[in-house]
Amino acid sequence: ELFADPDYVKTLIRTLIFSSAVALSALIPALILAVMCERVVRGATFYRTLIVLPYAVAPAVAGVLWLFMFSPSVGIVAYGLKKLGMNWNPRLDGDHAMALIIMAAAWKQISYNFLFFLAGLQSIPKALLEAAAIDGASNWKRFWTITFPLLSPTTFFLLVVNIVYAFFDTFGIIDAVTSGGPAKATEVLVYKVYYDGVHALNIGSSAAQSVVLMVIVIALTAIQFRYVERKVHY
Repeated sequence: ELFADPDYVKTLIRTLIFSSAVALSALIPALILAVMCERVVRGATFYRTLIVLPYAVAPAVAGVLWLFMFSPSVGIVAYGLKKLGMNWNPRLDGDHAMALIIMAAAWKQISYNFLFFLAGLQSIPKALLEAAAIDGASNWKRFWTITFPLLSPTTFFLLVVNIVYAFFDTFGIIDAVTSGGPAKATEVLVYKVYYDGVHALNIGSSAAQSVVLMVIVIALTAIQFRYVERKVHY
């Protein structure tokens, strides 16, 4: 009955899109920041501390911060967007609401990814990069042919972790910012489990959805244990 429900199928597709967007939005900036901080000589500890600080913020608080910045009535970012001709309103526009929770969720996770990427960069043998530099490889080529391949186990691990994070740990952000609205535009699987069980009192459906979520996270964990140890050798 669950998979025959068109609303559940829509929520499942929405969750897949949401989790992919959050994972990419959190991984790419974290990698860029890690590469930049790795090259900093003076004040490196200070910059790293600033980047890690958002991870200490609770999900609900992170959601409220972003909601305040993008509030159509008092938000400074929403005011700037309005000056540019964009009428931003996540309370009424489903696409705006989804973009807002993606940004808030990704911002919260960037610090976590940054720590792992930075540790991975520091473990790469400097002799490989120096040899490539002597051979005339540019910074960009050294990154794509040496640094990034050697970071592939870390990247794959973080990809799985970020997808699991988007599936489960974004509940607080969604509940604080949109409560699944408007018109269920931001209702992902974990929030649908809560809403159907607590508000709609459909305990059977909520329990079945919980089992589906459990199967998904078991599958992701199995994939992670199967492939995360594969390394690149030169």
